[in-house]
Amino acid sequence: MKKIPISETINKIGQEVELFGWVDSKRDHKKIVFLDLRDRTGIVQVVGDEKFKEISTEDVVKIIGVVKERPEKLKNNKILTGGIEIEAREFEILNKTNPLPLPVNTDGYEIDEEVRLKYRYLDLRRPRMYKNLALRSKFIDLIRQYLFKKDFLEIETPILSETTPEGARDFIVPSRLQPGKFYALPQSPQQYKQLLMVGGVEKYFQIARCFRDEDPRADRAYGEFTQLDLEMSFVKREDVMALIESMVIDVYEKLKIPIKQKPFPVFTYQEAIKKFGADRFDLRTPEEKEKNIQAFAWVIDFPFFEKTEDDGWTFTHNPFSSPKPEFMEYLLNKRNIPNILTTQYDLVCNGYEVGGGSIRNHRPEGLKAVFEIMGLSENEIEQKFGHMIEALGYGAPPHGGMAPGLDRMLTCITGEKNLREVIPMPMTSGGRTAIMKAPSQIKEDKLKELGIRLR
Repeated sequence: MKKIPISETINKIGQEVELFGWVDSKRDHKKIVFLDLRDRTGIVQVVGDEKFKEISTEDVVKIIGVVKERPEKLKNNKILTGGIEIEAREFEILNKTNPLPLPVNTDGYEIDEEVRLKYRYLDLRRPRMYKNLALRSKFIDLIRQYLFKKDFLEIETPILSETTPEGARDFIVPSRLQPGKFYALPQSPQQYKQLLMVGGVEKYFQIARCFRDEDPRADRAYGEFTQLDLEMSFVKREDVMALIESMVIDVYEKLKIPIKQKPFPVFTYQEAIKKFGADRFDLRTPEEKEKNIQAFAWVIDFPFFEKTEDDGWTFTHNPFSSPKPEFMEYLLNKRNIPNILTTQYDLVCNGYEVGGGSIRNHRPEGLKAVFEIMGLSENEIEQKFGHMIEALGYGAPPHGGMAPGLDRMLTCITGEKNLREVIPMPMTSGGRTAIMKAPSQIKEDKLKELGIRLR
């Protein structure tokens, strides 16, 4: 006899089994006590005698018993193990629980989110939350399998880095060894993955942690998020779009997640604005929304630049993007700036932008022209981006990539209303970490060691 998951008990009728888990519920019928025992695979009914009275809900227990088939009229067809029960012969309370600060036998939507995140380790006991985590794990595994078959290398890039222009505020980390200087946590691995292309890697990906100090929303986690970061050499826009679309279809079909239309429809930015009033839109009918069909589409041909409040220019998506080939002369000569279109492509699903990418400026003069249009001085360009411009001058291949947001895609798949429901331990809407008490004050001696004084 050995420990087995609860889900396997349906194949053990007449056999003695050893089970471990949490007591999901308890029903006292005087001389007979019924427990519902829960583990990561499901719930099963356990029948015991009066000794079971000392067991409480959410205690951690070990049960040894015989698997019995239930009488036909007592079977529960709503759960996998509804046709059996465990006749307990021995039990052991492995850990008594304190009274729980929140119920874990509901879906949890009715509980204040701050409370749920404070006790996230309890909140994760909900079958709904475990199901979301299991889906996340399988989703990422299938992405990895697909890309490995396409000869991609999975490569980690640095977390401690330099501030980059990604459109959001950076998280700053002080340096002890170089007082007065700071690292930044990466908003994305954008520059590093391009440098890998210069290094001849050609096909790179990673399941990347990214950090942005921006206001939280239901569809955007505060602080940190996860994306599939991907880059390829010697490709055009259509090559990257085709690879991502093929990967999404492959992964979703393996997970039996329905997709509305294959191949994905393609809209120019102007078409999207004219037809939907926005560059992210939902193509589903009310009936398809009810069934949680996934409706993907591409948006292309974005303007490269847009006006700033002080009548200057800034990028609409990514300063490292290349314009469409027919607009490169405009870029280099800094002419017709509002009419320059970029090679940016966005993937939208069910009303959300779930990923974006572009073909990059692989020649140094092209990248430098972008920063000059944005009004940066020669000194600023050299200080902030000199390393990139120098690297591109050493034979950088044409390259491009994309970064689908895994948290947002999983939110669409599960039909959850809030992105934090698919993240194991997200920050609260107020920017505090789940469970632990960050951000927190730092002792004076630590600040002194870092060369920092608070005003």
